Amino acid sequence: MAFMNEQPLTTDRLLLRRWKTEDLDPYAELCADPEVMRWIGSGVTRTRDECAEAIEKFEIFWEQNGFGLFAVELRGSHQFIGFTGLAIPAFLPEVMPSIEIGWRLARHAWGKGYATEAAKNSLDFGFKKCGIQRFVSIHQVGNDASGRIMEKMGMSLYLDTIDPSCDRLVRVYEIHSE
Repeated sequence: MAFMNEQPLTTDRLLLRRWKTEDLDPYAELCADPEVMRWIGSGVTRTRDECAEAIEKFEIFWEQNGFGLFAVELRGSHQFIGFTGLAIPAFLPEVMPSIEIGWRLARHAWGKGYATEAAKNSLDFGFKKCGIQRFVSIHQVGNDASGRIMEKMGMSLYLDTIDPSCDRLVRVYEIHSE
């Protein structure tokens, strides 16, 4: 099953596309930044090898599901700034079955509206191209910037719970197709 042809999605400023080999180094740099990883799971940074394995898993997920996490780059410069897209939040069993919309951007890309722009485009892709009826998005309590992005996307608070993978309090937001 494949919902996405090889054409990337575009916004005014961003290109959302499948992953390429040359994404490894900037992705590994992003995941080695303690500030970026502070609100991801237990907050542990990732090695280059772990990032290579993750990218491989992202692409396998795409092939198996017809959707997944997009690599995000700035249009024009082609600079990789992170990812956004769709995943299955199996780490949080109480929200299953569901599809999560998420993002992770390099620190230099924060505060510019890129995460909201990319996530809204991914959400539109999920609703219109994949026919998904409901999405969740999850952020750790304290990560107010992610919470604001969820609200800007029109999501509503669904529940507060503990992420069993790291024992941190998380907020789950949801949105349904119209």
